[in-house]
Amino acid sequence: MNVTISVFPSAAKKPKIPASRLGFGRVFTDHMFIMNYSADHGWHEPRIIPYQPIALDPSAKVFHYGQTVFEGLKAHSTADGRAVLFRPDRHIERLNRSNYRLSIPPIDGELALAAIKRLVAVDRDWIPEEPGTALYIRPFIIATEPALGVAPSAEYRFIIIMSAVGPYYEAGINPVKIYVESNYVRAVAGGVGAAKAAGNYAAGLLAQREAAKEGYAQVLWLDGIHRRYIEEVGSMNVFFKIGDTVLTSALNGSILDGVTRDSVIRLLASWGVRVEERQISIDELERASLDGTLAEAFGTGTAAAVSPIGELCWQGNVWSIGNGRTGTLTARLYETLTGIQTGKAPDPFGWTVEV
Repeated sequence: MNVTISVFPSAAKKPKIPASRLGFGRVFTDHMFIMNYSADHGWHEPRIIPYQPIALDPSAKVFHYGQTVFEGLKAHSTADGRAVLFRPDRHIERLNRSNYRLSIPPIDGELALAAIKRLVAVDRDWIPEEPGTALYIRPFIIATEPALGVAPSAEYRFIIIMSAVGPYYEAGINPVKIYVESNYVRAVAGGVGAAKAAGNYAAGLLAQREAAKEGYAQVLWLDGIHRRYIEEVGSMNVFFKIGDTVLTSALNGSILDGVTRDSVIRLLASWGVRVEERQISIDELERASLDGTLAEAFGTGTAAAVSPIGELCWQGNVWSIGNGRTGTLTARLYETLTGIQTGKAPDPFGWTVEV
């Protein structure tokens, strides 16, 4: 696709932050990408500008009707000095599925990939090189038409910002404690749970805050109808190793089709590990915990990659998993996946894309 992306360099560079102080999503690079949409002109004026606040009319529809979607992917620096993206095509495809569900005009996939590559190239020196770090890339779309009335916006902005990040969880690769939520519901089939829509995450904040008061890192959601079937963790898809089989919830329209989820399933299949994508009840997990067959549990997502789960709490019952230690399979998945992302391990699937 022959599209010119204008670049307006920042006059002043921000100071770099030591890797030990990065945290997650708090340190942003020097530049951002922005592109406008109008009903008359479609998507137009793609440009890279200095990172800065954006000005919106108070009546912009994003504020009133929540018409906004986002994505999250990473760039890594390899040992031989290359900058690589991990499965950007899948992230762009999912962005457009989210767009469709929220009645937002689709983004041309080639243009979106070109914008991500160009922005990473402009801020290439922001990619941290320490273990466990990366350049997190956040594309998002907001409805900007200044009008009140429940209808799709006629104007939008597509923006990409980037953040140098450390581990998503302070525990890093050490197991986290997860609270199984019984009172609140995040999403149901037929809703927007399968879209990466901002409202999905807002719906989970109260439960997450209450879980944090009890010392838990995240919430594991149950289905919104029966309140018995496993869905996903707030920021991750979730897997359980019971006996010799790895289980994960089937894509049922209310959970996210995670890119890391798909990567893990394909890795496990290539190793000859049996994987079942199906309905999993909390009662099945309880039985497996009691009889000792629940050997490992872990979450998967772009932010955390693979995060071991060492404890679940459901209705006051606490289940320790693997004696609270990272399981062998979980560790292998983490090392392999992050190895592919950083060029330290072979990439037989062709998942990395060089900038």
